[in-house]
Amino acid sequence: MAALHEALDRYRRTCESFRWEVPDSFNFGRDVVDRFAEEPDRPALLWRNTEGRERRLRFSDVSAASNQFAHLLTSLGISPGDPVIIMLPRVPEWQIAVVGALKAGALVIPCSTILRPKDIRYRAAHSGAVAIVTAADQVPAVEEVRGELCGVSHYLVWMGEESPTPEGWTKLAPALAAQPTDGSAGRETRASDPALVYYTSGTTGPPKAVLHDHAYTWSQRYTAEFWLGVRGEDRLWTTSDTGWAKAAYSVIFGPWSAGAEVFMYDGRFEPDRELALLSEIEPRVFCAPPTEFRLLVKQDLSDLRLPRLRECVSAGEPLNPEVIRAWRDATGLTIRDGYGQTETILLVGNFPGNPVRPGSMGLPMPGHQIEIIDEQGRILPPGEVGDISLGGSTPSLFREYWKDEAASQGTRRGHWYVTGDRGYRDEDGYLWFVGRADDVIISAGYRIGPFEVESALVEYPDVLEAAVVGVPDPDRGSIVKAFVVLRPEISGDERLAKTLQDHVKSVTAPYKYPREVEFLDELPKTVSGKIRRVELRQRG
Repeated sequence: MAALHEALDRYRRTCESFRWEVPDSFNFGRDVVDRFAEEPDRPALLWRNTEGRERRLRFSDVSAASNQFAHLLTSLGISPGDPVIIMLPRVPEWQIAVVGALKAGALVIPCSTILRPKDIRYRAAHSGAVAIVTAADQVPAVEEVRGELCGVSHYLVWMGEESPTPEGWTKLAPALAAQPTDGSAGRETRASDPALVYYTSGTTGPPKAVLHDHAYTWSQRYTAEFWLGVRGEDRLWTTSDTGWAKAAYSVIFGPWSAGAEVFMYDGRFEPDRELALLSEIEPRVFCAPPTEFRLLVKQDLSDLRLPRLRECVSAGEPLNPEVIRAWRDATGLTIRDGYGQTETILLVGNFPGNPVRPGSMGLPMPGHQIEIIDEQGRILPPGEVGDISLGGSTPSLFREYWKDEAASQGTRRGHWYVTGDRGYRDEDGYLWFVGRADDVIISAGYRIGPFEVESALVEYPDVLEAAVVGVPDPDRGSIVKAFVVLRPEISGDERLAKTLQDHVKSVTAPYKYPREVEFLDELPKTVSGKIRRVELRQRG
């Protein structure tokens, strides 16, 4: 108990002394990448693909190549503020394009490479994009709707030198090689200038355009410092895809702000391969989503040796306590869960040096007033479930939902930015996630958060994944229904469903158990990997 109080006192002193000191002028390419490039041999990126091909880039390499990209945009007539879609896979050209576009003052729109043609059409039309930068595999999807992309004037493709250039496209590598490497194409940007637009997953409708300014890229240094725990001499591996804000957290802006080296693997997730890579590349910091950790701990970890690994973190969805325990038993390392959004940097986390409470989101990030509030904006006492909210406006918070004033206003409740998630605070200030506001199940007057039930189900050895929703019931209003994905060698039947129901009763309050269980081959998910509970509710 003394250790807990000492750690909490240290954390509170850090929060009390924290001050936002955002510079008036800031550009990530100039003020971070170019600064570390002054150390000629400082490593920035280690890249590997499924065939074992490897590339190593220093900050000086990224600086020069991003200058070339900025020159390329300028030569095409792309002006500061013009939207540029960057839809590249996990290849070094992604970082080069993002940093170069920021240097040129463009509005960068990172997009996932698994978008469908209709998704590309929506983003291009909504943003008014003037250019699309993508890879050869994504050209057919763009071509399918190209006739409708009236505002797009430039199509740049990353592909092998030996491959024929698609008609109407410019091959990226030779176009970059023809440009100078000096920084004269860079544009002065203020911290308050628009920098990035991330489109949300769209679980309940068209995706919203989350607009961030350059101060957001600056503020990610605190995600690296306080949550990732990354240091300048470290190598960090985050498995996130390039199209999502998690990559901003810990693939580019966070770790590079600390001068750390990033490892990037261009390949699909396979548990055995991921474990092998962890041993081979020896990162000091490893960040993976809960879905991956859940599958990793189902593997045989008895021979896993990770002597250089110091920090393990997870974010995207809450991580189940039993997964944290299993990983700690196998590796000796505790996964530190964190909570943030596309609209923010990390808001809540289990920080290095603080005791981890498995299942808790952790404590508020320094510089952020995170409270649980009610419908009137009043702060709720410990133990009461309410809306997770951020007080005021910080440099880490998005500017607005771009071109959607009503949606932007809908996030505010007086002083508070309301995240749309529900949770509660315990007596020591730790925050606990209950569920999305529209995911909480009310059954016979009881309020049931899906996360606790899902955690209980995943704890059962034969369960790989689980999702819980409320479905209509004439007597109870709603009942809890579980959708379960089993290990490949296990078959679901009524007997196993009953076993799972009894298991949940044994580890949670009995009224929370799923009264219906349905077995699926896979759970429906958004392109960013989040479970589409709205689809499961419709399935009933």
